[in-house]
Amino acid sequence: MYGFRIVDKLEKIDEDIQRGQLKYHSKRVLVSKEFTFDAAHHLHCYEGKCKNLHGHTYKVIFGISGFVDETGLMIDFGDIKEIWKKEIEVQLDHRYLNETLPPMNTTAENMVVWIFEKMAEAVAERESLSREQGARVEFVRLYETPTSYAEARREWMEA
Repeated sequence: MYGFRIVDKLEKIDEDIQRGQLKYHSKRVLVSKEFTFDAAHHLHCYEGKCKNLHGHTYKVIFGISGFVDETGLMIDFGDIKEIWKKEIEVQLDHRYLNETLPPMNTTAENMVVWIFEKMAEAVAERESLSREQGARVEFVRLYETPTSYAEARREWMEA
């Protein structure tokens, strides 16, 4: 049905497409990136298995919205990864969360708000993103297990 095909000619900037055509629209868009980390914790004032020290492979999903620049990009996925690696993951991955997070019960509900705040702060500090692209964190979803997650949304955080 569909055969493999090599393109006849690689599209060239300023020949086949003009720079002014790279930005297709002026709408707000949302990009999403997910990461995993492994960590141990236990819960205080909780009667159940989670009162004991145990670990999870957590998955975190970020939704960041904004307006595209002249090249059609809102934020580079690599920039999200850099923020995650340098600002957030170092405090979570292969750590005992009760020790590395601020004083809190290390529930998914508490942790997702902390992660949201860290990402929102990092995005705001990147002046070009927050000023020119209007970048903002819309949501963070933190999976504690493959079927259980907590979520923080911008409108809830700002209320």
